[in-house]
Order: sequence, then structure tokens, then C-alpha cells
Amino acid sequence: MMNTKFKGLGKGLSALMGDTNDFKSQESRDLNKVPIEFIKPNPDQPRKIFDKDSLEDLSLSIKAKGIIQPIIVRKKGENDYEIVAGERRWRAAQLANFHQVPIIVKDIDDKEAFEFAIVENIQRSDLNIIEEAEAYNLLINKFNYNQDQLAQILGKSRSHIANIIRLNLLPGEIKDMLKNNTLSYGHARCLINIPDNIKIANEILKKNLSVRQTEKLVSQNSLGNNKRIDVDTNIKSFEKNIESSIGFKVEVKNKKNNSGTIKIYYKNLDQLNTIVNSLKKN
Repeated sequence: MMNTKFKGLGKGLSALMGDTNDFKSQESRDLNKVPIEFIKPNPDQPRKIFDKDSLEDLSLSIKAKGIIQPIIVRKKGENDYEIVAGERRWRAAQLANFHQVPIIVKDIDDKEAFEFAIVENIQRSDLNIIEEAEAYNLLINKFNYNQDQLAQILGKSRSHIANIIRLNLLPGEIKDMLKNNTLSYGHARCLINIPDNIKIANEILKKNLSVRQTEKLVSQNSLGNNKRIDVDTNIKSFEKNIESSIGFKVEVKNKKNNSGTIKIYYKNLDQLNTIVNSLKKN
């Protein structure tokens, strides 16, 4: 059964601020203004890329209207606060030359701060597709969430969660293409767990291939690979279905008498624990 903490995470930022968005009522309780230099970002912030043009637009809005929504922080020491939610507003306020910013101080630990940072960014669609994949992976591996819990918390389908997690199997070069929007999610899905996927990714960009053309190219490449030529279409389909369900690379080997083995690949004990828990639930 999902506990109340999961339900709170599902509310995102509102869970941190209470049951109301009336900041005037908050002000008498825990809303303060502090010098902007007293605040520092969360080193575990899942969002790594902040669009320059978007920040400049926000800074213009802040100059005109002020910071409507306070920055959520936790106290780390005397005149030392760490951002839990609102780093984009904090950055834009600096561009707007604000010397003070409104904050709400919350007493939460490292685990809760990390969870809320991920949930807030995902719910606001502030993460690129790879940041989202890495965030899901961290919630699963570091805090023992499963895919069903993430789907419920974030209001997304379990298949969406599983498909995004599978992007973690891509090499760094292809992840960078996704981060830079030079390669689409549809293209990237075709490249998971296939030989020479970096070479194929570069060919996609060079020839400006569509997703359908990419699927055809990947199929041709698979047929030319002697390691997997004996694996029929049904077995490949089984592999993809299992990978989609558990979020890890799977290899199915089927013998002529239809007996065989299933291999699940993992990189560390945390991932092994995640696989075991996923299999128990399924």
C-alpha cells in the first residue's frame, strides 16, 4: 500500500507549501526575504540545463511583477540556505539584479529534498528527456521506488516510465544528442541495445532520416549482425516486452527444442535489488 509520503509527493510543490497557495497567509508564519547570496542551489538538482533565453524572459517578468511564488529552501547553517524548489526563479532574480528574494523554509532531510527536486521538475516539464530518465533511475535505485509508484506519483503511465528509463541504456554520445535536441526521442528508442548505435545515430543526423527510415536502417543492420541473426522476430519481441516492463537490458536465447535462458543485465547491487523487487510485483 502506498503511504502518505507518496501521496504528498504527488502534490509536488503544493505538498511543500501546505494546502494553500495564499502566500499572504504564509508570510506571517514562515515566509521571509533574505539576501540572494545567502541561497545556493541543490548539488543534486536533476535539472542541469537552464535555457538562457527562457531565463531572460523570466527575469523581465520578475522585474515587472516581482517573484510571485517564493523559493522553497532548507536551512543549512547561519545565513546559509539550500534550494529545494525554485532554482530557475533564483537564477532569473539574479539576472534581474534583485538583492533579496522571498523564501519559505522547510525542515526536510537530504532524501526528501532530492525527491521533491525531482518531482517538481518532472511535473513542470522542466527536464529534458535524459534528465528525466536519470531522475527516474535515481528515484528507483537510491530511494527504492518502483515503476508503479512513480507512475502513480507523477500521473504518467507505467509504460511511459519504463520506456523513459530504458534511455539510460544508451551510450553517452547518443544521450548528448538527445539533450541538445539534435536527435528525437523516437529515433533514440530505435537505438537502444543495438550494435553500432552511435554509428547509426550519426548516419541519422547526416542523412536527416525519419523515425520510420531509422527503424528500417536498424532492421537492416540487425540482419547483418551474425551474433543475432538466428534470433527470430518473436524472440526479439519478447525481449523488448520484458525490457519495457523492468527497464533493464534483456537477452533471450531460445534453443531448437524451445527451451532456453533469459539474461537480465545490471551494473550494480542497487539495480539487482530493483530487478528482484520488480519481478516480485509482476
